[in-house]
Amino acid sequence: MSKMNLKVDSYFAVGCGRCPLVNTPECKVHNWQEEMKQLRQILLDCGLTEEVKWSVPCYTFEKGNVLILSAFKEYCSLSFFKGSLLKDPEGILVQRSKNSQAGRLIKFTNVQQVVEMGPLLKDIIYEAIEVEKAGLKVDFKQKNELVYPEELQNKFDEDPALEAAFETLTPGRQRGYILHFSGAKQSKTRVSRIEKCIPKIFEGKGFHDR
Repeated sequence: MSKMNLKVDSYFAVGCGRCPLVNTPECKVHNWQEEMKQLRQILLDCGLTEEVKWSVPCYTFEKGNVLILSAFKEYCSLSFFKGSLLKDPEGILVQRSKNSQAGRLIKFTNVQQVVEMGPLLKDIIYEAIEVEKAGLKVDFKQKNELVYPEELQNKFDEDPALEAAFETLTPGRQRGYILHFSGAKQSKTRVSRIEKCIPKIFEGKGFHDR
């Protein structure tokens, strides 16, 4: 079993710090304490290295990112970076959105679900480790529907947790943000708009939501 990282303990205690709810009772991390502790144990049992990247728990194998553990309003999840390459015979991996090409996640809403899925989760995690060992890459194809501004895609590349949060939004909210970002003529203005909206994205809100 791998060692626990004290920085992850801090995440469980106060949240990711990416939105104004950090270190408050309203932070989403407090809704899923037992579920995430069970998931954390499974991940460590599989021999993954526990780190904190992009302000959330990230689990790696030989420095390669395998998955992140995240808390959202309605569920917590395991989000696999190369989930589209996994076989998933039970069909439990889902796309974050119809635009998600690589990432796949598993949603959890109660402890019993985590316990019952334990053996299956380990099988998927071990397969994800094998994908990393083999150095497999996702073949990204051009997105034909929503056209993500280059600046937004760069932010996603820098911060997979932001991409995960964005892709849990409803298609309408995603579209609203993309139209807002794309409406700026200059790249620096698009970057500024994106950065200003990041806290709302992590809160699961749309551009026009308060």
